[in-house]
Amino acid sequence: MAVEPDLESNITRGTKSVGNKKPADDSKPFVGPQDGAEHDIGEPGEFPYTRGIHHTMYTERLWTMRQFAGFGSAEDTNQRFKFLLEKGQTGLSTAFDLPTLMGRDADDPLALGEAGKCGVSIGCLEDMHRLFDGINLGQVSTSMTINAPAAILLAFYICVAEDQGVPLAELRGTLQNDILKEFHDQNEYVFPPRESVNLVIDTIEYCTAHMPQWNTVSISGYHIREAGSTATQELAFTLRDGMEYVEASIARGLDVDAFAPRLSFFFNSHNEFFEEICKLRAARRIWANTMRDRFGAKNERSWLMRTHVQTAGCSLTEQQPLNNVVRVAYQAMAGVLGGCQSLHTDSMDETLGLPTETAVRVALRTQQILAHETGVHRTVDPLGGSWYVEALTDQMEKDANAMIAEIDDMGGVVEGIHKGYFRRSIAEASYRFGQEMEAGDRIIVGVNAYEEGNDEQQVPILQIPHEVETQQCDRLSQFKRDRDEDGAQRALDDIRKTARDDKNVMPALIEGSLTRCTLGEMVQALADVYGRYTGGPEW
Repeated sequence: MAVEPDLESNITRGTKSVGNKKPADDSKPFVGPQDGAEHDIGEPGEFPYTRGIHHTMYTERLWTMRQFAGFGSAEDTNQRFKFLLEKGQTGLSTAFDLPTLMGRDADDPLALGEAGKCGVSIGCLEDMHRLFDGINLGQVSTSMTINAPAAILLAFYICVAEDQGVPLAELRGTLQNDILKEFHDQNEYVFPPRESVNLVIDTIEYCTAHMPQWNTVSISGYHIREAGSTATQELAFTLRDGMEYVEASIARGLDVDAFAPRLSFFFNSHNEFFEEICKLRAARRIWANTMRDRFGAKNERSWLMRTHVQTAGCSLTEQQPLNNVVRVAYQAMAGVLGGCQSLHTDSMDETLGLPTETAVRVALRTQQILAHETGVHRTVDPLGGSWYVEALTDQMEKDANAMIAEIDDMGGVVEGIHKGYFRRSIAEASYRFGQEMEAGDRIIVGVNAYEEGNDEQQVPILQIPHEVETQQCDRLSQFKRDRDEDGAQRALDDIRKTARDDKNVMPALIEGSLTRCTLGEMVQALADVYGRYTGGPEW
């Protein structure tokens, strides 16, 4: 049975009159020393990093502004990348379309009608070359939001870098590569859980040896929250997923201090302003203690929880979409006050479709206004020591640790997946949220209060033409015609053999990329050995 976080007290909730869930009967209008909230919280940059992972935080260096971008063809997204870089973005973040996320080529029958619709379509090495045409991979930090076929997209990226003459040791960026959360919420998995984790460890092992500046996994709570979890569930499930990767890497024979410094995190910043700030503070504390005490890490960099934050897409509304600009601004402020290292601000129109250039410019400007006009960068952890903030941080840490202990007791994350624990817990939380909205206990402006009837705000919507799919299919056909077919088949056979022999598949995937195998072909080669997963019997 799921552990229910104690989030009904005065520590976490306001009153119905200000638009939040009704408080418990024992709630109080303020928190003070009498609530046990006064204690030593340490200094920024010092264990357990409650106040931030750096002594100076933003006073010397701002967070990375990394807008999520990807749609249509590789050329379309390449143009958007260059547009964002020209407007002052400091890192690239790549969104892939559904076929790519599921490891299928655009000409696969199951990909019909989806190419380029929710992200960029990448099916082969040539696509990756087009995606980064004119962009020096040695001078940018690139994030790729890809999971089941993450190792193959990383192989493509490595090949492009080598073609540009950029040493692998100089590549900076992040591979999301967090397959466990796909079994909790998004369903964008291909292989069974255990084999999927092994593939993640292959990338960790390869990058530890060859790409020391590359973040191998972005352990992602964002999607858990988008699926309807509470903030505390997001916190607990995310950190326990991270622990699962650490356990598997150590079992592989890797030194924890060799790979742990390149693990990173990705959290959601939702509407409950202080709850989101305290979630990040609690997360740093839990991770630091876990890495030092549970896994015996000696390197202080292994204790640091470095995190990207994205404002909550699920909080945006189709009704009165201009209100989303305000939501995003407050959510971004919470991410910064919580101490994130990089930040993405959603565009106002993302609940309607992929963002237009105008909408994404406003989203980026929101970060820039936050950075340069509000003064948040002038002091480190300005909310540290607040009785309310410290009490809420303590409560979230306590509740998350209780959930983590429950997952430990059931045998870990993979066992929890097979038992349906995560899906059931998230579904129950999402149901409660919906009930609160229907009852009017939780106010969403423009949705269940302050509606405007038929006089709704209208914003332009980006449309992806069907020609993107036909052109992508034609290019894939030409790509295959131009290759040495026997060489490609030998490379696919080598991928199968490597997987069957339980060896690291990264070298074989890189060779397959260079031999002009497609994404879908290499995924199928792995599936021939691992199988395809459709869910356990208890689901």
